[in-house]
Amino acid sequence: MSGQPATTEPAATGRWHESPQMMMRRPETDKGTGVPSAVPGARSGSGPAPAAEPRAGLDTTAVLPYASSRASTRTRWLRAWMMTAPVDVVALLAPLLVTQNYWRGTLANAVLTVSVFAAGGLYRARRHLSILDELPSLSGRLLASGAVVAIVAAYRHESVPYVSGFMHGVALSAALVVLGRACSRKVTLVARRRRWVEHNAIVVGAGPIGVELARLLRRYPEYGLRFVGSVDTAPSDHGAAVPLIGTLNDLEHLARLLECEVLIIADPDCPESVLMETLLRQADSARDLWAVPRLWGSRSHGGYPDHIGAIPIVKIGDTTFSGPRWAVKRASDVVLATTALLLLSPVLLLCAIATFLDGGRGIFFHQERIGRYGKPFQVVKFRSMRPVDEHESQTNWSIAHDRRVGPIGRFMRRTSLDELPQLWNILRGEMSVVGPRPERPYFVEKFSAEYPNYAMRHRVPVGLTGLAQVSGLRGDTPISDRARFDNYYIENWSLWLDVKVILRTVAEVFRAGGR
Repeated sequence: MSGQPATTEPAATGRWHESPQMMMRRPETDKGTGVPSAVPGARSGSGPAPAAEPRAGLDTTAVLPYASSRASTRTRWLRAWMMTAPVDVVALLAPLLVTQNYWRGTLANAVLTVSVFAAGGLYRARRHLSILDELPSLSGRLLASGAVVAIVAAYRHESVPYVSGFMHGVALSAALVVLGRACSRKVTLVARRRRWVEHNAIVVGAGPIGVELARLLRRYPEYGLRFVGSVDTAPSDHGAAVPLIGTLNDLEHLARLLECEVLIIADPDCPESVLMETLLRQADSARDLWAVPRLWGSRSHGGYPDHIGAIPIVKIGDTTFSGPRWAVKRASDVVLATTALLLLSPVLLLCAIATFLDGGRGIFFHQERIGRYGKPFQVVKFRSMRPVDEHESQTNWSIAHDRRVGPIGRFMRRTSLDELPQLWNILRGEMSVVGPRPERPYFVEKFSAEYPNYAMRHRVPVGLTGLAQVSGLRGDTPISDRARFDNYYIENWSLWLDVKVILRTVAEVFRAGGR
């Protein structure tokens, strides 16, 4: 099963333009890469990258033999977790059929175990299925979850017989989870081998690795993928080894025509930058993206490896905030912003009074910034100086040494206290607690044209603080470095990463390390 997300984004109309005011339209996103399908400045040079067009003269009738099968059309809605999660839940709740004396502990153990399984990737799609591969990870997480709940039960009841009886139930549920997993994996393998379940796949690259992947997918249906063809940089005569159905420029058109749900990046004959530009232009939001590691002959010492035949593959995860990821981040933002506003209300009042004494009326400063998907919004800050006019406010890069900044304003900027009103922007959903710092439209347009990956920052909500800022990239520091840190944050996001950035931000505030 491919395990691709269940929902897709509606198609966006028109192309993106350089003007930030036109960036407010939400672009389509590719769930394999999780990035806008066409973002301004996605390549070097001025202006946005053009949308991919099919190669002139592409014979679409030539690919009709590779069109979707009945099974691939019928099973497109299936997800990997649909076979495993229900079985796990039933197994974890099975002790309730024996006795209801420990029902609270049993429910808590079930919720915790399923959460730990999900966090550990045990509900993600896999190409190679084996209960023996999963057993170490399953066993460790089952023991950890059961131990946590048992410790809480022992603390609450202080009864050895009670904890002993509860642990018997935990042992029973753990054994049933492993047995249920073995059965579900067997059922899935049978369904794949008989081609009751399959998903269309295009291999990107027609070199030796691509040819071998194509052969493996044709010969071994237990990987759950139906090979429909390969694409590469230019048409080439590969004989009967691999059907080359088009070029990289045809990829989007072919994937739609063949109802392709999976792309496997093998060994395309092109620079990595060209490949990434092609993939980022994908306009389908329901495609999985897998890749063969470049150094795939080396041994990996971590993770939960997957492979097709003897060729290792890795799944490129969602690199934007959508679905459950967005729900988790948004919920944490609301909780943190609300708590901060309540706890820091005396500080906010003192800052407002100090700003009034320093500069008179006009305590708050509103300025247009560019947020998620290029949508403009009004950011709120405490005023630290008064610009000569609106043009200066929008185009003056740094005021760190401006003489118009008074001592109070300078102190508030160094301690980042002037940023606290942005907690209101977070509650309104215009910002997040952690994310790329918002920038003004003039500089977004300028930097997007000068730095290829700058506009990719707008895949996610902008933040009150960010990884680039706590890593020393504030003020007059290279924009390319900031964009690199921002994109690293997006592609490696986790709640713990947010916690680390917040803790480092607090340390910066007490160190007065602001600009």
